Amino acid sequence: MKETAHIYFSGRVQGVGFRFTCRSLAIKHSIKGWVRNMPDGRVELLAQADSEKIIAFLNDLRKEFKGYILNEETEWLKPEEDYKDFGIRF
Repeated sequence: MKETAHIYFSGRVQGVGFRFTCRSLAIKHSIKGWVRNMPDGRVELLAQADSEKIIAFLNDLRKEFKGYILNEETEWLKPEEDYKDFGIRF
């Protein structure tokens, strides 16, 4: 069943290739949605797929940025929009 995870990452997550790595991992895990930098230094991510795929994707992202991510706030939502791909928003 398709789920949506809305996540805010904080720490040293801007200027380290976080969004581009996120997009690459999202494609690998068949995740739809988007990622963008926030003015306050956090990164906002919306990931849509089966929950198992999202969990695997997030685990890979955490491994890739171990030591950079200091905190994450996650909210699981029912999908309201059906995303066709994964993109970086500016």
